[in-house]
Amino acid sequence: QVQLVESGGGLVQAGGSLRLSCAASGRTLSSYSMGWFRQAPGKEREFVATINRSGTSQYYADSVKGRGTISRDDAKNTVYLQMNSLKPEDTAVYYCAARLGFGVSFSGYEYNSWGQGTQVTVSS
Repeated sequence: QVQLVESGGGLVQAGGSLRLSCAASGRTLSSYSMGWFRQAPGKEREFVATINRSGTSQYYADSVKGRGTISRDDAKNTVYLQMNSLKPEDTAVYYCAARLGFGVSFSGYEYNSWGQGTQVTVSS
C-alpha cells in the first residue's frame, strides 16, 4: 500500500495561486494513476483532476479547467496540483489519491489509497 502526504495548502486571496504537493512512500507511484479530490464543508467530495500512469493524459473537472494543472514527477514520487486564479468556491480540503492500474477514473471509489488532506482557503 502506498502512503500519501499532501502539503502546500493555506490561506490565499482570490486570484492567487497555490501548488499542492502529494508525496508518496512505501511504493513507487509509477504503477498508479493519481487524482486530486476536494471536499468543502457540508458538501460531498468531488473530483478535481487526474493523471494517468505515464503522465501523458490529464483530465479536469469543469470547475477547475483552465485554472488547474496536475503533474507528476515519478523520480521524486510526487504529484502536484497547480491552482491559479483561485476563487472563494475553491475553498476545501484537498485530497490526493492513488489508483493502481491503467487508465484513469473520476470516481473516488476506484482509488486505493488516500492522503490526509490539506486545507485550501480562498478569501474574497
